[in-house]
Amino acid sequence: MKLIDLHSHWGTKKGYVLRTEAALAKQRQTWNSDPKYHTESEMADYFRASGVKAILDFGFTKDLPLAEVRQYHDYALETQRSHSDAILGHWLQIDPRTGAEGAAELRRCIETSEGFVGIGISGSGTGIPASDPIYDPFYNVSVAAGRPVLVFVGTTGAGAGLPGGGGMVLDHGHPRHVDALAARRPELTIIAARPAWPWQEEMIAVMLHKPNVLCELHGWSPKYLTDSLKREVSRRLKNRVMFGADYPLFTYERLVADWRSLGYEEEVLQKVFHGNAATLLSKCMPGLQL
Repeated sequence: MKLIDLHSHWGTKKGYVLRTEAALAKQRQTWNSDPKYHTESEMADYFRASGVKAILDFGFTKDLPLAEVRQYHDYALETQRSHSDAILGHWLQIDPRTGAEGAAELRRCIETSEGFVGIGISGSGTGIPASDPIYDPFYNVSVAAGRPVLVFVGTTGAGAGLPGGGGMVLDHGHPRHVDALAARRPELTIIAARPAWPWQEEMIAVMLHKPNVLCELHGWSPKYLTDSLKREVSRRLKNRVMFGADYPLFTYERLVADWRSLGYEEEVLQKVFHGNAATLLSKCMPGLQL
């Protein structure tokens, strides 16, 4: 079965999401995997061998000066051009305090890229929840380009066990901020990223209430989703839930096996693994090879 991975990170040393020795040391404990760097070609070959087309996210660029961020963006765009059959595109994380200049960088990448480009918003990572109007310049660019935005909800292992949780305030990833944003900007298509633990019930309520909100479930094995979310995947949310991996912290072999172990019919898995994301992405980029 083909996979569209709505969210993973880079397996290369230059782009690896865990940037400190302390964070790397936590990978085994939190994700049950070990740090291992790949070349760009090795990473793309793994996607191909797994039947995957991936959208990648550096994750750490929201903490960098914009001049340095542009260099990472150029690296990302060039890598996508070289491996367009395996890498669909990128989520960009830009410090919202950069305002119009940061939004112009998002627009530049959208116009320059041969693949998909969208903005990723991490309230817990920036200290500013996604509902804050500070992000409006980025949302305006997204609406004008017809691109969805990725809003991180809940938590995975980022900052877990570090002093003060690495400075992250978990409430900034609460689904209430997606709800408020979706109400204020109904023209914006929002993808809630991750299963929103420990607020999965609230996330389900937001998705059922706001038709402009979908979700992808990276960062967790599906075995650990709540029973209510597992039920809704094949029921009321069957057209709204999409696959995300969080490679290289998870392998596709493990995640596909875990999804299949839940006993869903093939039609449901096809929607989660490929169909729902293909429907969404084909609307915003009709020429994208899915």
